[in-house]
Amino acid sequence: MSTPVQLPLEQENVLELAPGVRALQSQGSVHRVRTPQGGPGWLVTGHADVRRLLDDDERLSRTNPDPAATDGGAALLASLLGGFATDHARMRALLEPHFSPERMAELRPYVEKQAGQLLDSLAAQRPPADLREALALQLPIQVMCEWLGVPPEDKDRFGGWTQDAANVGDPAKSKQGLGGLFGYCKQLVADKRRNPGDDAISRLCAADGITDDEVLGLTALLLFGGYETTVARIGTCVLLLLSEPGQWQALVDDPALVPGTVEETLRRSMPNPHNGGMPRWASVDFEIDGVRIAAGDLLMLNVIAANHDESVFADAGRVDVTRDTAGSLAFGYGAHACVGAALARMQLQVVIAQLVARFPALRLAVGVDELRLRHETLIGGLFELPVTW
Repeated sequence: MSTPVQLPLEQENVLELAPGVRALQSQGSVHRVRTPQGGPGWLVTGHADVRRLLDDDERLSRTNPDPAATDGGAALLASLLGGFATDHARMRALLEPHFSPERMAELRPYVEKQAGQLLDSLAAQRPPADLREALALQLPIQVMCEWLGVPPEDKDRFGGWTQDAANVGDPAKSKQGLGGLFGYCKQLVADKRRNPGDDAISRLCAADGITDDEVLGLTALLLFGGYETTVARIGTCVLLLLSEPGQWQALVDDPALVPGTVEETLRRSMPNPHNGGMPRWASVDFEIDGVRIAAGDLLMLNVIAANHDESVFADAGRVDVTRDTAGSLAFGYGAHACVGAALARMQLQVVIAQLVARFPALRLAVGVDELRLRHETLIGGLFELPVTW
């Protein structure tokens, strides 16, 4: 049996898969690894197998059978997804109406207004400027406050908690962040019960038969999933476009390409510096790609590697704003596909459309080799994105 590969593998370029991940993918789909914390597991990198396993509730569980052994990013995901996983169909049914096309259409003018104001401030600055600080960190917080009904004065508090909760290098900090997030959400849910408004949490509270604990879990999941991931994706999607000026110019020439561009940059995405993936645990013994998996084994489904699978996406490492991205797994697949995908897509569409319209000459202010990925967080993303125009 092969020697396990120790994660994370060295990330040499912020825009590219780690060479070690690419090498593994060329050898097959399923690989024995050790997590950054030293635990055993399997890394799945092939598109077909990742897609199949993302939607496999018969052989895989989203809950660790040995919670005491859970560590790092898996612990955070288990904390946030535990309740959702045990009654997935019901929880998803409660959430889906809040992401309906009608709800997103109602929210979009607010997103456009807030993005416009942030870009007004950016335009008033003398370039260069940090687009992550000026836009990516600001817009998702404002949107989540408006949509969920979080008082605007609290935005910095829960933003700090979600960043701490996502810290994979400091378990104590992660636990403290989760504690702060859940404590805040508990008070927020109690406030909405007493004084409901026209917001997602109030509407969840009004659902038949839902308990306070269920609203609490869903609220924490939405705050974390809707904020931290969107911050990272705004930065990475813009960087991917600016790193290939011809693709940016294609958008300037034809803004109708923006929706497809969002899908392509999400597919292409930037590597998570931890080289891991969505955690699942085998419920039974089974075989995949000629590899025997035992009940209880950890599998990490590497969506980013799958979206770089050359057998599905030709020249997968290049951004092509005209590409057919129908096979993209950026938001998962099947029954467990990201319920908040519509909100993330809408924000990214607004950001890209407004940037292209208002800053057609936007370009990187530093070389790509000067940019750094955030290794301490579960989501990754950039430390900063210096731009000029």
